[in-house]
Amino acid sequence: MLGSRWARRWPLTALVALGLSMGPRSASAKEPAAGVRGARTRAVTLREAIAYAQGHSPGLLSVRARVRAAQAAAEVPRAQWLPSVGGTAQIVGATVNNSTATILSNPRVDLPRIGATPLSPEPSFVPHASTLVAVGVRQEIFDFGRIAAQAAALDAQAELERQRGEGARLDVVLQVTEGYLAVRAAKAILEAASEAAARAAQHREAARAAVDAGMRSQVDLARADAEVARFEVAKVRAEGSLATAQAVFAALVGVPEAALDAADAEAEEPAPPPLEALLDRARGGSAEVREAQARIEVARAETRAAAALMRPDVFLTAAISGRAGGAPPSSGSTVGGAGFAPIVPNWDVGLVLSVPIYDPVTSARRDALREAEAVHVAGLEATRATQAAEVRRAYLGVVAARAELGALERAAVAARANHAQAEARFKAGLGTVLELVDAEALRVEAEVQRAVGELGAARARARLDRSIAEAK
Repeated sequence: MLGSRWARRWPLTALVALGLSMGPRSASAKEPAAGVRGARTRAVTLREAIAYAQGHSPGLLSVRARVRAAQAAAEVPRAQWLPSVGGTAQIVGATVNNSTATILSNPRVDLPRIGATPLSPEPSFVPHASTLVAVGVRQEIFDFGRIAAQAAALDAQAELERQRGEGARLDVVLQVTEGYLAVRAAKAILEAASEAAARAAQHREAARAAVDAGMRSQVDLARADAEVARFEVAKVRAEGSLATAQAVFAALVGVPEAALDAADAEAEEPAPPPLEALLDRARGGSAEVREAQARIEVARAETRAAAALMRPDVFLTAAISGRAGGAPPSSGSTVGGAGFAPIVPNWDVGLVLSVPIYDPVTSARRDALREAEAVHVAGLEATRATQAAEVRRAYLGVVAARAELGALERAAVAARANHAQAEARFKAGLGTVLELVDAEALRVEAEVQRAVGELGAARARARLDRSIAEAK
């Protein structure tokens, strides 16, 4: 499986660590993005990434293999309705008292006892040869529901594997979604860092021109040079973070490439439905609840299968055999070959009723399974409570993230306006380079917070969708 109840998420440490070198939305990603060293990276949409991951994820391929194995195992009990054919060949040397042919039991061939030797008050210890060649067939006639109960138990196990696979599929969808969002956030950070570096370069040139004209001191040019270096470093870090995010995204999707880029995002999702409606969906049809219900069905089916082992069984048996015994018979003449040639033919057909009377092991196993069923029933209620708590947490996370994003958007607009005013004052000779640098830092900080807020809101919505996702 995927290890935990929900898939592990890629942390945002690499993104947040960029500090002031973060920023707004990325540019169009329809074309391949350039990596750190200029390599072109293929871009995919979120829908394409999820579709590919669902078909190629090693974890999901393993889950599907387990489902197929469980389904194949469920066919094993049903094979009891098919006739079974077996054969045996025996040669035995032993003492024979009251028997002309000594026969060893064989689970594949049902042979009736045929023949007798003289009764004697004094047993003989002289060995005689005995041979047997036989082919037999057995056909189930009526099992009183035993086979059906066994098959139902394995069918329930196959359904449990399928429900586990559905949970794993939803986890992969969440993983890929978060990887996609991380790439888009890293691209936004890189764009913001690049724009800040470009603006810093423009400011330096303006400062240089002002210094050459005698309108500014050399300190202003040195401060502008420092700002250019600062944002160049931020740009390099942003490129490294983007490369990391693209590599992680490619690994989550399962593509053969070393890196994968995120294409343009689809339309923004609407606000989530009311909390009560989400709780009803989670309690009734979430993957975790469905899996817990499947465990209960497995326990019940196994209990019924164990109880069915005490039911009668009716089967048809038939055999064709050749045999011979070297001991003197109680009547008639001795067959030639001294018991070494199975030349005496026989056939038989029988209808057998087998009735188990008492089996303490089967009874104990049935009782143990009944107790396990009660454990799973209690576990279902615990799972529903856990899911409800998870939905509440995810829902409140979405509400808080959306509210925070609105505030961050307003802060970014205000920071850009402040930067424009500071830039205009600097160009007019009314403002200092320190005012411009502070305005630039405030703008980049606001843009980074908005980018992180966008990522946080999208991740919160993805987790909410995962918590209420209904198993198929």
